[in-house]
Amino acid sequence: MTESYIALARKWRPKAFNELVGQDHVSQVLVNALRSGRVHHAFLFTGTRGVGKTSIARILAKCLNCEAGVTDTPCGQCASCREIETGRFVDLIEVDAASRTKVDDTREILDNVQFAPTRGRYKVYLIDEVHMLSTHSFNALLKTLEEPPPHVKFLLATTDPQKLPVTVLSRCLQFNLKRIPTAQIAATLRTVLEKEGIAFEPAGVALVAQAADGSMRDALSLLDQLIAFGGGSVAEAEARAMLGTVARDHVVQLAERLAAGESPELLRFARSLEQWAPDYAQLLDELAALLTRVALKQVVGEAYEGDELYAPELIARLAGELAAEDVQLYYQTAIMGRRDLPLAPDPRTGFEMTLLRMIAFRPGEPRTPGARPAAAPAAASPRRAAARPEESSERYATQTESSPQRGKAGGAEPADAGAGQWSALLGQLDLQGAARQLASHCALIAREGGRVQLALDPRSGSLRTASLEEKLAQALSRHFGEPVRLEFVAAPESGETPAQARQRASRERSEAARRAFEADPGVESFRERFGAEVISETVRPVK
Repeated sequence: MTESYIALARKWRPKAFNELVGQDHVSQVLVNALRSGRVHHAFLFTGTRGVGKTSIARILAKCLNCEAGVTDTPCGQCASCREIETGRFVDLIEVDAASRTKVDDTREILDNVQFAPTRGRYKVYLIDEVHMLSTHSFNALLKTLEEPPPHVKFLLATTDPQKLPVTVLSRCLQFNLKRIPTAQIAATLRTVLEKEGIAFEPAGVALVAQAADGSMRDALSLLDQLIAFGGGSVAEAEARAMLGTVARDHVVQLAERLAAGESPELLRFARSLEQWAPDYAQLLDELAALLTRVALKQVVGEAYEGDELYAPELIARLAGELAAEDVQLYYQTAIMGRRDLPLAPDPRTGFEMTLLRMIAFRPGEPRTPGARPAAAPAAASPRRAAARPEESSERYATQTESSPQRGKAGGAEPADAGAGQWSALLGQLDLQGAARQLASHCALIAREGGRVQLALDPRSGSLRTASLEEKLAQALSRHFGEPVRLEFVAAPESGETPAQARQRASRERSEAARRAFEADPGVESFRERFGAEVISETVRPVK
C-alpha cells in the first residue's frame, strides 16, 4: 500500500521554538519564562492566519509536558512529545471555539479542569478562534481563567482580538504575532525545496512568497499546489500561470515606455496586454513594486534586499532613465489608480487612464489645453530636460547683448542688467519645488564666467540650504553649459527679487482694481442712495 502523502504545511510545521520563522519577539519571551520557571497560567496569541499561533501553543505544551522535564527545548522523542505532535496527547485538550460556541459546551470542558492530568505534568487547554465564544461562554470561562488549578494552563488563539471582552484580555498574557516578511518566507521555502529535493527557480519561489501575504501556512500550501501544477518542479512561468500574475517582462516594458514618455506607444502596449486577460489591479501593484525598487536605487543607491524578481542591472538602468520626481509621481498615480479601479467603467479603461495620467501630469513639462503630452519637448526631468548648452548660452547671450547696459571689465554683468533678466532666466531653468522658491527670492548681482553672484532676501534666509544651493547651481550649469559656482552677497537696497516683483505687481493690480471699483457709477449710486460702504480688502482684480 502506498504511503499517504503529508502536506508540506503539516510536514514542515515548527516543532521547537528555534524552528519558528519571523516570531522571535514571542519565542524569546516564552523561552525566558520557561528557563526561569515563571510560566503564566493563561496566554493569548493573536495574529492573522498561518503565522504560527497554534504551532506556538503546541510547542509550549510540549515544553511543559516533555518527559525530560519543563524545558525550552523539548526532546521531541519521548511519548508525550510525539503524541502532542500527532494530536493524540490526552492532557492537551484542543477546542475549536467556532464550532463549540454554546455555554453548555464551555461548561462541559471546564467540568474536568479540577481533575489532575492523566499522563502529563500539566493539563493544557488550547482554545482556537476563542473570539467565537458566546457572551455566556465567556462568563463561564472567566472565573476559571482567573484562578485555575496549578496543574492547568490556558492557551487561547484568535485572529480577531477586538471581539474578546476586556475581562478576558486582562487575565491573559497577550502576544501579537506579526505577518512574516516576504524575504523570510522565500528563504524558508527554498530550504524546504532543497530538503525535499525539488528543482526550483528563485523567481518562482519569490512569487509564491509574495502571494502568501505574510502567512507561512498559505505559502507552504501554495507551494504544494505549484509543485503539482508544475509537474514536480517550481518554475516562474508556472507560478505566474497558477497565480494569474502578469509576466514581469510586461511590467518592465511598461516602465521603459513610461521612461521614454511616448504616450501612443505606451497605450498601444497596454492594450496589447488584453490578450493575456490580466488582472489590472495586480498589474498596477506589480508596476508600483517595480517603481519602489527603482526609487530605492535612486535614493539609497542599493538594490532591493532579497530581490529575485528583477535583476540589479535592470533596476540600475531604469534608475538612470527615470527622473526621481517622475518615479515618485508614477508610484503615487499607480496606487491611486489601483484604489479607483472599481469605480472605472471597466478595469482596462481604468488601467489605461492611470497610465495616461502618469504621462500627462509629469512635472516640469509645458502644458497647453488639448496638447498631447508626447509632443511636448522631453524636458520633464533633470536627466533629460536640460536644453542643449549651446542653445541656452545663445539665448542668454542674445538677451544680454540687447540690454542697454553691459558689464565693465572682465565681462561681468552689473546688477541693474541682471535684475531685469533673472525672472526671464528662471522661466527657462529646469527647477522645481523648494529650489525654485530659493531662486525666486534671489536677485542677480553679477555673472562672470562660471561665477554667479546672487543676493538673497533676508526674510527668506531659511530657504538657503546646501542641498537647494546645489540644485540651483546644477540647473544654472545645465542652462549655461558650463560649471557654475554660486556666491551669495549682501542685497543692495535697490535690488528686487522675482518674488518681490510678483508681490509688487499683485499689489499694483489690486490697488488699480479698488480704484476702478470705487469709481464705478453703479457703486457711487449705491453709496449715495443706501449709504453703502466699500470694504476695500474684499475687492480682487479680474484675472
